[in-house]
Amino acid sequence: MNTFDTLGLKEELLSSIKNLGFEKPTPIQAEAIPHVISTDRDLLATAQTGTGKTAAFGLPILQNIDIEDKSVQAIILCPTRELCLQVATDLQSFSAQLKGVKIAAVYGGTSIENQIKKLKSGCQVVVGTPGRTLDLIRRNKLQITSIRYLVLDEADEMLSMGFQDDLDAILAGTPSDKQTLLFSATMPKAIVNMCSKYMQDHHSITVMSENKSAENVTHAYFVVNNKDRYAALKRLADVHPEIFGIVFCRTRRETKEVAEKLIQDGYNSDSLHGDLSQSQRDLVMNKFRSRQIQLLVATDVAARGLDVDDLTHVINYNLPDDLDLYVHRSGRTGRGSNKGDSLILVNSRELRSIKSLEKKLGKKVSYEKIPDGMEVCRKQLFTMIDKVENVEVNEDQIGVFIDEISKKLDWLSREELIKRFVSVEFNRFLSYYKKSKDLNADRSGKDGKDSRRRETNSDQFATFFLNRGRKHKMNPKSIFRLLDDQLSSKGLEIGNIEIFKNHSLVEIDKDYQEEIERDFQNATYKGEEVTFRPSQFTQKNRKSRKKKNPHRKFRKNRRKNK
Repeated sequence: MNTFDTLGLKEELLSSIKNLGFEKPTPIQAEAIPHVISTDRDLLATAQTGTGKTAAFGLPILQNIDIEDKSVQAIILCPTRELCLQVATDLQSFSAQLKGVKIAAVYGGTSIENQIKKLKSGCQVVVGTPGRTLDLIRRNKLQITSIRYLVLDEADEMLSMGFQDDLDAILAGTPSDKQTLLFSATMPKAIVNMCSKYMQDHHSITVMSENKSAENVTHAYFVVNNKDRYAALKRLADVHPEIFGIVFCRTRRETKEVAEKLIQDGYNSDSLHGDLSQSQRDLVMNKFRSRQIQLLVATDVAARGLDVDDLTHVINYNLPDDLDLYVHRSGRTGRGSNKGDSLILVNSRELRSIKSLEKKLGKKVSYEKIPDGMEVCRKQLFTMIDKVENVEVNEDQIGVFIDEISKKLDWLSREELIKRFVSVEFNRFLSYYKKSKDLNADRSGKDGKDSRRRETNSDQFATFFLNRGRKHKMNPKSIFRLLDDQLSSKGLEIGNIEIFKNHSLVEIDKDYQEEIERDFQNATYKGEEVTFRPSQFTQKNRKSRKKKNPHRKFRKNRRKNK
């Protein structure tokens, strides 16, 4: 069995690791630590959340830095403030017994002057977000011309958040003989391009199995109509009264909308997204960790750096476009010896993604039905009865009132007393679910055939012109992402999408045409203004093409371009 003692670490580091309760290295740590300690060769490591990536690069860097040299020797770049703070905190814990080691965290949303003072006092390791790190470099407050290590942590997220230009500018000022360590949860084409651009003769490590299909996590999906997603979310929360979990949404706007609705409906909920200030984010996360919040609604990016071990559920309000992100999400529950559930809300058109997801996970994703109102009421009722049965009674304080209470209620029978007692807490649920409808949608679109027929043969769509096409690297995923970012109404039905060289045609539910035009006024995509307006190319004209597949045109052109 591998132990940290066999990896060549200093006694001071081994002692800190032991005090933190770590007994044996994770697979990524067992491979990465000896590599970084013993060689200058660059490293590309692919591993999911919870696999111990911070220790994998942090321990060998702390091992090799020159404590006597107070200049910056290592730069660690992270996509979010939360992850930046977490990494810096972990490194400080690892180096607790290494006297003279100083670590600085630099990130936006807080005073830059305080961070400048810390850099001036001398530190060997800087952990930062790309934007603030570049700002400090341009102010000549952070010197990187002689660093020995550059770490890109969660590199895929940094690219998806648009930090490519910042990374280019930062790396341009680093020495050519540094060691570059790139850690990523997924391996999109952009990461491959980054490796070829910034790394030479790198060593690769891939550790996907640990979180790929965690044995303690149960995966299930529920088929609902888009308009019923929020109602389905509430019902899933109600049928699990002790839920403590994260609800993942695709966009900031959707995150805020779902969280606001939950709060209005009386749930202990809040949101985590990129529009919050640092103090607001800290407040939300502290409340969540202390369980003052039961349901945290978050985007994938904002949740990076949020490390809570005892989550009972992860709920996917939408499946992510990249299924690797789903693996990342589900890995947040079922940790250690705890059991966890990862629940997915999909519509009938998204059912094809479930089979792809099963291949990705290497395990079954079971189909389950959204519970009906009476099932929810029964679960809530008996959860309350269990609490009553197990509540600790303070005999000294309650006992003095028992005789008076008994006299006041002695006219009630035992059965009547129970009914009234239960109704005090339970009438709200009974009233709400009295006439609740079935939220489960038809699964006839499971193979994609029936749902596709409904999409292409219905007259419910209006056709919109988008002044972006293949020339602008548009594909169906990027169009869906654009719609998610701009539309105020979520869950709109999307029909055919045709992507041409300079423009695209998109069908959207015609009942929302005026709202869509309003939402796309002054809209931008990747910093450039976009046009999205009703097209003269009607649904009837589209039918005349007898196109069987919504994306056939896109696929045909893609093959032709190859």
